[in-house]
This record gives sequence, structure tokens and C-alpha cells, in this order.
Amino acid sequence: MFNDRKDAGKQLAHALQKYKDKKPLVLAIPRGGVEVGYQVARFLHAAFSVIVARKLPYPDNPEAGFGALAEDGSLFLLEEATQWLPEEIIKEIIQEQTQEIQRRITVLRQGKPLPEISDKTVILVDDGIAMGSTMRAAVLLCKKKKARHIVVAAPVADKRVAEEFKQIVDDMVILEKPMVFHAVAQVYRHWHDVSDEEVLNLLEKP
Repeated sequence: MFNDRKDAGKQLAHALQKYKDKKPLVLAIPRGGVEVGYQVARFLHAAFSVIVARKLPYPDNPEAGFGALAEDGSLFLLEEATQWLPEEIIKEIIQEQTQEIQRRITVLRQGKPLPEISDKTVILVDDGIAMGSTMRAAVLLCKKKKARHIVVAAPVADKRVAEEFKQIVDDMVILEKPMVFHAVAQVYRHWHDVSDEEVLNLLEKP
């Protein structure tokens, strides 16, 4: 159990200590992953930025998703998505999320490109991994950009999803894998939706 994202980030940072001498690049998925990623980067004395990836929500159930899109266009779709949704609906949702991705890049990174990823040890951080779609899209981006070593790190993850990630990345650092997993928020005493302003305040910190 974590008090809040700051506490979770500090605990996660210690679990990633072996990367302190690797000059890693820490990339957090906004908005919830940014406080966690900031604590990791601070402890590791690492370069830090945000990597924007968005869940593709079902039209009738926005809390659930059928895949995710990363800022470079890297797309992860659940296999069954094309059976459940017409192609034109999928394209429409991708277009909507592309616009939101561009908005976030403009607001959170002032429109600047991602830091150089090629040949780097990249640590991808979120505040938790449920279905794992947004993290998968971020991993695809890093692979396309030829990261040398990809680490996925989060305070909590669904046990089955964590096992799947082990097959596609170089390292997976997860602090808690609850036997019964309902939502990321279940391992946080204090949980709230993070605003753009909070993210910007963290990104401006030294």
C-alpha cells in the first residue's frame, strides 16, 4: 500500500537503483505517471520527460479501452477490437486521441520533441498498469526509436499483464501484484485525478 504517488515513486526509485550508473532516460506517461516518474528520475539523477500515449476508449464505455496510441503513431490494438468495432469507428477514435495527444505535447512539453531515445536505457514509468495498453504503445515507440534497453516500471500491475510484459521488454520492475486486482487506485491511500497544472509544476522542478 502506498500513501500517494510521491511515496510510490520514492519506493519504486529504490527498486530501480541498479540503473543509477546507466545514465537512463526516464519517460513518464501523463498524467498519473509523472509524479512517480519524477521521483524515480530525481533519485537516479536521470534525464526526465513525458511520453504521451492514450487509451483508445470504447464509445459506450470510456473507462474500458480496446488499445492505445503513442505520440509517434505507434498503435496497439486488442485482437478482438476489430471484431467488436467497425473500422470507421476505430479510425474516428484514433483521430480523437491523436488530437488529444497533440494537445498534451503542446501543453506539457511546449511542443518539443521527445528526448533522443536511440541507444539509451529507457525507463518507462506509470502510476500503475491495469490492461497495459498505453504502456504497450509506449514500448512500441521506444522499440521503433531503437532504445538499447527498455525497462517498464510501476508501483502496481495486474499479475497476468506483468507476465506478458516480461516477454517484450528487457526488464520489468513492479512493486505490487495484487491477487485480486480491480484498479490501480486500490493500492493508494490518497488518490486523485492529476491536472495538467500539477504535471507542469513537476516538469519545471529541478
